[in-house]
Amino acid sequence: MRTDPPWSTLPAREHVPVEVTDAPVLDVTIPVYNEEQDLEPCVRRLHAHLVRTFPYSFRITVADNASTDRTPEVAGRLDETIPEVRAYRLEQKGRGRALRTVWSHSDAPVLAYMDVDLSTDLNALLPLVAPLISGHSDLAIGSRLARSSRVVRGPKREFVSRAYNLILKSSLSARFSDAQCGFKAIRREVAERLLPMVEDTGWFFDTEMLVLAERAGLRIHEVPVDWVDDPDSRVHIVSTAIEDLKGVWRVGRALAVGALPLDRLARPFGDDPRDRRIRGVPGGLARQLVGFCFVGALSTLFYLLLYSLFRTMACPQLANGAALLVSAIANTAANRRLTFGVRGRERALRHQAQGLVVFVIGLTLTSGSLAALDAASGTPAHSTELAVLVAANLAATVLRFLLLRAWVFPDRRTDQPCGTDQTCAPDRPFGPDHADSADRPSGTDQPASPNPPTAPHRPTAPHQPSPTDDQEADAR
Repeated sequence: MRTDPPWSTLPAREHVPVEVTDAPVLDVTIPVYNEEQDLEPCVRRLHAHLVRTFPYSFRITVADNASTDRTPEVAGRLDETIPEVRAYRLEQKGRGRALRTVWSHSDAPVLAYMDVDLSTDLNALLPLVAPLISGHSDLAIGSRLARSSRVVRGPKREFVSRAYNLILKSSLSARFSDAQCGFKAIRREVAERLLPMVEDTGWFFDTEMLVLAERAGLRIHEVPVDWVDDPDSRVHIVSTAIEDLKGVWRVGRALAVGALPLDRLARPFGDDPRDRRIRGVPGGLARQLVGFCFVGALSTLFYLLLYSLFRTMACPQLANGAALLVSAIANTAANRRLTFGVRGRERALRHQAQGLVVFVIGLTLTSGSLAALDAASGTPAHSTELAVLVAANLAATVLRFLLLRAWVFPDRRTDQPCGTDQTCAPDRPFGPDHADSADRPSGTDQPASPNPPTAPHRPTAPHQPSPTDDQEADAR
């Protein structure tokens, strides 16, 4: 997985400026492979629709994925005759590769793509990109599975689509309804940070992008669409399904071990004064308390089960020590990930070592309680031992939380005073492992795409010259 985008967290979403700019507001990419028959009618129909209905400047980009027929010639002719059309040629196949390459080099603030067959009704295009232009959402997808969508397709493709989305919901906890509809859009600043984390270059590209965006807390807007199945579709269902299942396994494993720095996609709140951080008030305390209580309840049950098991083979002190040791390791790992949001393997051993110190404190309290009980009653009943241990663990819980929050997983960010015109981002839901990387300067250059596109040389259209340095700095 690609895990090295150098940026800090995303800025607050803002409305795309309404004044005329040199760069187009919307860049619609059409990935194609051997589409010499359908390409020109598709582009001309889309262009006419945008001219008639879209209130901003736009560009249509044809991304040719190593076609072997006359597709490059058709794309080049459209590039020369229609000012708003660009043609890019890639020497390798893959829809995901085409989208990553074109989007990485686009200067438009909103990036979209659609399939060349135009199965989706174009009237959904403006509702698709409007939430991105307004700053309300980060990504937008067309959904064929929404209740108000109208879809015409065969039963086999209907079954495959619904089965695939059921797999995503059950295995990756996906909440979006339709991963594979060829009708999506994304804000450019989100794409700059998200695309380097997406590994797939084929049909699973969409799903991986959406799953990572959703796990990072980005807002995904869904648009019900009218969709008519293309009977001449080039998609091979069986091979595509196999590759998608491999992708589900790969992404699920990466998310499970915390291998992706999703904190770099975190969004702060907007400029509402009620969202500003108040100095002196710990951020994220309520959320951490909920997570700590949930992990603590599970850890206590796990500890009691282990103690009951070990008690059949050892004396109370040994059983208590062994149960506490095993449950402490599990508790530290669970709190690290769920309560304090620390991802990745960096400092994991250090956190476990500090967690063991907290464990020693708990061991001292619970062992002392057992010793006091033994001295008071001689041979107490098993139920009495459990009751005393529960009370001792509850007494140690408050101290454990304070130590974890202040010492093991401290918030290392520097507090900044909030001025009258300054919006302070609330606590990021992630731990200290990413605090240092999140504070790096955001002006680091983006890694170059491994497959830079080539475009026919022609003068830039008057309304689409290259953006100035100041505009590029503002966009970043």
